[in-house]
Amino acid sequence: MSLPPAIFIIGPTASGKTGLAIKLMEHFPIELISVDSALVYKEMDIGTAKPTMEELAKAPHRLISFLDPSQPYSAAVFRYDALREMAEITANGKIPVLVGGTMLYYRALENGLAILPEANPEVRQRLSDEAKQSGWDALHKCLLKVDPVAGERIHPNDQQRIQRALEVYELTGKALSTLQKEAQLDALPYRLMKIALIPESREWIRDLAKQRFDQMLQQGFIDEVKKLYAREDLHADLPSMRSVGYRQVWDYLDGKLDEDEMKERAVIATRQLAKRQMTWMRSEPNIRRYGAQHYDLNQIVSDIGHFLKGIARA
Repeated sequence: MSLPPAIFIIGPTASGKTGLAIKLMEHFPIELISVDSALVYKEMDIGTAKPTMEELAKAPHRLISFLDPSQPYSAAVFRYDALREMAEITANGKIPVLVGGTMLYYRALENGLAILPEANPEVRQRLSDEAKQSGWDALHKCLLKVDPVAGERIHPNDQQRIQRALEVYELTGKALSTLQKEAQLDALPYRLMKIALIPESREWIRDLAKQRFDQMLQQGFIDEVKKLYAREDLHADLPSMRSVGYRQVWDYLDGKLDEDEMKERAVIATRQLAKRQMTWMRSEPNIRRYGAQHYDLNQIVSDIGHFLKGIARA
């Protein structure tokens, strides 16, 4: 109860998260931290729908435009960076508000990350050979013996997760569930309020995905990717270039897609991303849900006020 406050503003792509965060700055002493795996990169502005210069002047975001596209970035590194920024904001007497749509980053930040071994081809091959001989049911029974918690959680038909859990046990001598529980001891040292902007209809998301990509093209998105494509140190398999939109335009410049195919695949990828984000939010506990299209700002401000008063009383 004595932990300082922090606020998450979560939502699918193009749901209005940044706009809400900027409005909240007029009501509370907050600073914003971006939670987006693509916004960390320089030279990637249009395709990431990065906040405009005007928006950033009014509401600076931390963890935006600080990394070259040639460099990888992970959930673990994000957690380290975000905790550092949050501590600085809190020390300055303000409230960190984390805004974005990379759900893995939110989960890593809130729950910690289990330190797991990298995949071992030899162990995986041997487990696959055992499965061919004895069947995946036998391997699942083996998992139930060495890691009952994971065994109960993982379905007997989920071959990939059975294999990974057994691999982790063999490489570390510890159950996967034990390592995950240890990670939870490193949970976020803040009292959290999680706000989610939920679109009222799937049709709205579908239409918005197309409108958004069309707008990006009008703003010069293809020229933005051309500059990246021309760099000798960048290639299609980098995390930055696998971002939605960039991957499709890169393939277009590579001659793998024509213009219409590129547009269609980019819109589909945007819709699929929004669907995954929505699925994650539905399963996430302790989220306050508000309509993305017609939220009541006064209600959100009131709810945040009550949240902060509750911490102050504690």
